[in-house]
Amino acid sequence: MATELNSNPGLRFPTGLGTSDADSISLLGQDLAADLMGKVGFGELAFWLVANRRPTPGEVRVFEAVLVALADHGFTPTAIAARLTYLSAPDSIQGAMAAGLLGGGSRFLGVTEDCGRFLAEALRDGRTASDIAGSGARIPGLGHPVHKVRDPRTPVLITIAQEEGLYGPHLRLLEGIAAVHPKKLPLNGAGVCGAALADLGLPVEMLRGFALLARAAGLLGQIAEEHRRPIANDVYMTVDRNAVYEP
Repeated sequence: MATELNSNPGLRFPTGLGTSDADSISLLGQDLAADLMGKVGFGELAFWLVANRRPTPGEVRVFEAVLVALADHGFTPTAIAARLTYLSAPDSIQGAMAAGLLGGGSRFLGVTEDCGRFLAEALRDGRTASDIAGSGARIPGLGHPVHKVRDPRTPVLITIAQEEGLYGPHLRLLEGIAAVHPKKLPLNGAGVCGAALADLGLPVEMLRGFALLARAAGLLGQIAEEHRRPIANDVYMTVDRNAVYEP
C-alpha cells in the first residue's frame, strides 16, 4: 500500500524542510551530510528551520545568547517535575523531559512569548511607553520572583543586541516602559529574551517554542544530575511525610 501511495503522481505533501531518499538527506535545500554537518551550529540551524532563512552571524550570537539565558534557572517547577518523573519512571527519559516542558506556561518560560507578543501588538497599535506604563495593566517582562532589583541576564542580552546592531523597536519599547513604570520593576530576563527574539524578526507565535528548546537542554542536565546525585526522593519524602489531612 505504501509503495502504491508513494508512486501516485497526484499525491503531494510539499515541505521546505527535510526530505530523504535511499542515498541522501536534504534539509532546508541543503545536503545534510555534505553541507550542514560540522559546518552549521545547532543554534543557527534552529533559527533557520523556523525563520526559513539563514541567520547572519550577529543574529546567531543574539539568538544563542537567548538560548543560554533560558536553559536553566535552578530548582524551578519545571526542573522539579522532570526530576520527580525520572524518579518515578527512570526507564522513560522522554517522560521526564516532557513533564518539565509541559510546565512551560505563563509563570515560567511562557513570559518569553507573552512579552514578545505584547510588545508586537503595542507597536502595531502605536502605543507609547508612557501610555502602557500608566495603564495599570500587568505587563509581561516586568518583575521577577527572585531577582527583585536586577535580573543579571538583562544587561548582557541588551548589550549583545546593541553590539550586533540588533537592538530594535521591541527592546526599545520594553526598556522605555521599565524606565517610566511607577513601580520601578526590574526587566525580567525571559521577557527581554522575547523582545530580542522579536527584534530578530522571528514570529511571536513561535517564541515559547524557543524557550522550550533552550529549557530542554537544561532539563536534560537536571535529569543527568538526578542520575548522578539524586534529590527527587528527598523532595517526595519531605512532602509525603509532612502531609496533613484536613477535611
